[in-house]
Amino acid sequence: MRTQVGIVGAGPAGLTLAHLLHLEGIDSVILEGRSQEYVEHRVRAGVLEQGTVDLLTETGVGERIARQGLKHRGIELGFAGARHRIDFAELTGGKSITIYAQHEVIKDLIAARLSYSGELHFEAEGLGVSGIDSTPQIHFRQNGAEQTLKCDFIAGCDGFHGICRRAIPATALQIHEREYPFSWLGILADVAPASHELIYTYHERGFALLSLRSPSVSRLYLQVPAEEDIAAWSDDRIWSELRTRMATHDGFELKDGPITQKGITPMRGFVAEPMQFGKLLLLGDAAHIVPPTGAKGLNLAVADVRVLARALAEFYKTGSRERLERYSQECLRRVWKVQRFSAWMTSMLHRFPGEDSFAHKLHLAELDYVTSSRAAATALAENYVGLPFNG
Repeated sequence: MRTQVGIVGAGPAGLTLAHLLHLEGIDSVILEGRSQEYVEHRVRAGVLEQGTVDLLTETGVGERIARQGLKHRGIELGFAGARHRIDFAELTGGKSITIYAQHEVIKDLIAARLSYSGELHFEAEGLGVSGIDSTPQIHFRQNGAEQTLKCDFIAGCDGFHGICRRAIPATALQIHEREYPFSWLGILADVAPASHELIYTYHERGFALLSLRSPSVSRLYLQVPAEEDIAAWSDDRIWSELRTRMATHDGFELKDGPITQKGITPMRGFVAEPMQFGKLLLLGDAAHIVPPTGAKGLNLAVADVRVLARALAEFYKTGSRERLERYSQECLRRVWKVQRFSAWMTSMLHRFPGEDSFAHKLHLAELDYVTSSRAAATALAENYVGLPFNG
């Protein structure tokens, strides 16, 4: 097998990259270890930045987003028994976010890929990559047979535990990592959301988040200890804790409903520098992980794709490697700004082990400042809807 760009992983990064390359007339092959059924139904993030929606719309895969996505022009911050709205549209010149589940984005991109017969191989287990500083090859197993894909470049879109980052010599990588001392307990519930916008709540018992997937499906989260066992959380206990943390002085009512899915998500920040080695380029979770408080994971992966797609288009049109050589530098500038924002949101809204009354009062003071200062609210809003793209 031979192609111009070999893509490992059919997540948001891999599929979006293949789609943009197709529009530039560049051949690619996607290898995905899981089945199509699995990747199309794996529940993940659901908040799309303005720039992500614009890119998908401009490249012809935004029809369902426009029809089914829920546009939100703000969020609410809850603390001390009250709610305060951050008006994105008013603070950022009309920008917004869109609630549209990641697996729905995946479905749209797969449908687009198959519509023009682009090569997309499911259940192709990645075994390793080689020749990344000379003649790149991806080794994989499909239908019991080991095969090799030769290519000009390898795009490692295979997540945190994938094969691509491991192919870079350890001496050539600098790893930056932060493990947070708590996790998120997340649920999907068949009940209409109690709010039409996301509510981020700080409480002395810990963080809580009210989100949604549709007008009839709620997505909610609770801060829990890092090593918490999901078996310790009955449905009744989950709803009781959510109601306690999200209660307001004006009698806000959180209605419960059947919980269809629940799980524990660890919180971490991770960056691998550089995001390229030879002809191997890392994108998305293969290169960086952000805590979910800022709703940035999928959006940051798409930002990587923007940079790489332009660099590859320039290379194949002119032979210039200038943009390719700057790929990591350009991406990391945005990555660290997003890490900063996600870490700030996480530290502001969560209780850390051992915090005393002084720390609690500092949390409340910071939230009071953010919600009473136009400058502070604008900083939150412009980061949340997505920083602008240069070039």
